[in-house]
Amino acid sequence: MSASTDSAKVSNMTSEERKVIFASSLGTVFEWYDFYLYGSLAAIIGKQFFSGLDPNTAFIFALMAFAAGFIVRPFGALVFGRLGDLIGRKYTFLVTIVIMGSSTFVVGVLPNYASIGVAAPVILIALRLLQGLALGGEYGGAATYVAEHAPHGQRGKFTSWIQTTATLGLFLSLLVILATREITGPDFEVWGWRIPFIVSILLLGVSVYIRLSMSESPAFQRMKNEKKLSKAPLTESFGNWKNLKIVLIALFGLVAGQAVVWYTGQFYSLFYLTQVLKVDPKTANLLIAGALLLGTPFFVIFGTLSDKIGRKPIIMAGLLLAIVTYIPNTPISIFQAITHNANPALEKAMEANPATITADLSECTFQFNLTGTKKFTSSCDIAKQVMASNSASYTTIAGPAGSLAKVKLGTTEIEGYTPVGMAPADAKAKEVAFSKAIREALDAGGYPPKANPADINYPMVVLLLTLLVIYVTMVYGPIAAMLVELFPTRIRYSSMSLPYHIGNGWFGGLLPTITFALVAQNGNIYYGLWYPITVAAATFVIGMLFVKETKDVDIYAKD
Repeated sequence: MSASTDSAKVSNMTSEERKVIFASSLGTVFEWYDFYLYGSLAAIIGKQFFSGLDPNTAFIFALMAFAAGFIVRPFGALVFGRLGDLIGRKYTFLVTIVIMGSSTFVVGVLPNYASIGVAAPVILIALRLLQGLALGGEYGGAATYVAEHAPHGQRGKFTSWIQTTATLGLFLSLLVILATREITGPDFEVWGWRIPFIVSILLLGVSVYIRLSMSESPAFQRMKNEKKLSKAPLTESFGNWKNLKIVLIALFGLVAGQAVVWYTGQFYSLFYLTQVLKVDPKTANLLIAGALLLGTPFFVIFGTLSDKIGRKPIIMAGLLLAIVTYIPNTPISIFQAITHNANPALEKAMEANPATITADLSECTFQFNLTGTKKFTSSCDIAKQVMASNSASYTTIAGPAGSLAKVKLGTTEIEGYTPVGMAPADAKAKEVAFSKAIREALDAGGYPPKANPADINYPMVVLLLTLLVIYVTMVYGPIAAMLVELFPTRIRYSSMSLPYHIGNGWFGGLLPTITFALVAQNGNIYYGLWYPITVAAATFVIGMLFVKETKDVDIYAKD
């Protein structure tokens, strides 16, 4: 049977095939919902499961547990990508959804640190690892499955619905969290946070039913009938330089930049509102939800447009727009505009009363805490951590060797400390006193402890957040179709899954932790943006030079 005959056959899609594509997307929404509950509730989970640590380290530890689900995703891509190319897309879907849904439910009933001690965070991270493995096998299968059902010339449009699922999953998680907050009130941080995790068992039941009703991909079924399936998809995908070269180009010329733009626009923006600008969580979630609601249709708009003008121009344009408007201290700096409209008092305080930290620079370290267990004990690191957690920008000045750090704000000067050699009770008392003195100096200097709801320009903040989401839709909307079109059917699941999950799992998933460490190191609340700027710029250059347009590729000829 010829490739053209197969293409024509797939073009005449039946209502059942369209239903299957819808079902695939819906199941994937539920899986993303499960995955992003943790990210949305990282601060609360940090208190529940890492309460034995200081607040700043607990939050970083919570983010690292969140990132653990991302770090392991490429391994899930290898395991389930191989299964998807060996036994089929449908059965792999069933396995991934069961692992994801079960792990999410267990998080909801897992005893906290106060109940079972260190076992709580250990089990929690193990569950996050299982979720990461499951998601590592989900996306490549969903994108491949839908693309292999789509008519030639409409793959961008059809796969763009899969691209909406991550955003819709995040949106659904935010709505459930908001509703639960309203119902449980002050008990939300005690036990109410568990409800969104527990109700996921209902979504699991729906998802399993949906996956059981799906038919196998026609392209995979044809290859199975013709006995052309790969016997060693991983070896063919990554042991063959011809294919490995495409994998590397896909990673560094497409996915890495897409990942940092995605996480900056949809996850870091929430982190920025709540942790940097101190907007209360309910308001921040509503603002993000509004932006997602307005921006999500653009996934389909840009996916459909990519069928006409190409995938590459849209993705590269999205990267370029993000790079230019992320850069701090420019008239079009989008995060500075968010600060101006969400917490103008903080902006005014940073301009009117800049702070300095004078310290022995040899004791100042880069505060990237990969495990969340490291204690920062130098006076410089402690001063920087306290200032960063209070969203106070500062300049670091070199002080005499061996001297304690000193924080200066206006005419107020506060000497730092080091807990080295102190009794635990004395160290704790010193920590409390130092943090209190810093907060009092910041209050006197006009630095608000929280954003004033009356000062927030809600329409403008939603507009700015929507622009960030639109950048996401530009880089993400067409990319599923492009990744599918890069690889042959027999190894497509494996080949596209790995670069996607390395890019999104490592470059994207670690973004919040890296940006926090960069801010603490440099002292400027916008300095963390240089991480996504740098990665997106490198991807833009590599993509422009080495990535070829794929919209006219006949994927049925690439067996």
